[in-house]
Amino acid sequence: MSRALGYCLTAGRFNSWFGFVIIAKARLTVVERAALAWAALRSLDSPDQAEIVAEGVISRADAPMPFLNTLEDARWWASLASLSERKAYALAAYEALPFEEQMAFRRSISEVEVAI
Repeated sequence: MSRALGYCLTAGRFNSWFGFVIIAKARLTVVERAALAWAALRSLDSPDQAEIVAEGVISRADAPMPFLNTLEDARWWASLASLSERKAYALAAYEALPFEEQMAFRRSISEVEVAI
């Protein structure tokens, strides 16, 4: 386990940590994994940071997937995502739109607000 942890820290890639999860489940007990999680969260600089990390683990959304039925699948993903995930992806998606589409989106949102 110490070699696997060292590899993840050295590689510094997100995919490495996914591999660590698999190894930890196979090699460590639930109590050992919980203690490791506790120590890692306690090592962060603030309770807010620990909460963000814990929220990311507890949330069942993960990153948005390639949508097949675009709007329906996006709504399903959003129902699982945390508030911070929804805000981040909404802003990033909006910023990625061409200017004309941003303006159309703003008009659409304004119409929805008026209808409510």
